[in-house]
Amino acid sequence: MTLLAITIVPSLAILYYFVHSDKFREPNKSIYKVFGLGILICFPAYFANTLLISFFYKNTLVPTELLGSFLSAAIVEEGLKFLVLYYFVLKMKEFNEPMDGIVYGVTVSLGFATLENIFYVYGQGFNDPYSIAILRSISAIPAHALFGVFMGYFFMRYVFIKKKNNLLLSVLVPYFLHGYYNYFASLSYLGMFTLLIVGWVIAIRIFSKLKVKQKTKHKEYEKKL
Repeated sequence: MTLLAITIVPSLAILYYFVHSDKFREPNKSIYKVFGLGILICFPAYFANTLLISFFYKNTLVPTELLGSFLSAAIVEEGLKFLVLYYFVLKMKEFNEPMDGIVYGVTVSLGFATLENIFYVYGQGFNDPYSIAILRSISAIPAHALFGVFMGYFFMRYVFIKKKNNLLLSVLVPYFLHGYYNYFASLSYLGMFTLLIVGWVIAIRIFSKLKVKQKTKHKEYEKKL
């Protein structure tokens, strides 16, 4: 039971923070749906990653660290998360203001990260699954949330500010973040955690600015009541 808690609670805690930081709270039903879709895309991601890694191992001279980092996990996983935003979230009537981009971007990412974490902790046959669960709770889980912040931020700029080039950025930025995260993780924890810290400093600034704008909008709304 303790191992399961270490495996899933970090995702739920981060999700709780972002959902409850939204002044105009999203309906629980919508959050559950998008979180569930994040869980579901784990399955095609797993099979696609397995096939790509198998293919590239046999058919290329490129170092496997680069292949695993950029040409399988990052492109597959971020691509699938983007498809959830574009083909599902974009059509939701609840998706109606800028903060929603980050909230739903983080939600789909953490849905994915939760099941992926269970696969890693319980399905890889590690001798010390507790250590794996603890390490991933401070690395992979915050990393997926970080990718979701940037994906959601650029996606909302495409939708609400009509910055057309931001649609591409909503895929490319999390893709490269994910790729470099995986690459550094295969070489050095120092590089991996440096990337996470710098990324979260930027993400928190973006999120804080949106919260300030949303707070102002909330006060204006209250005056009209």
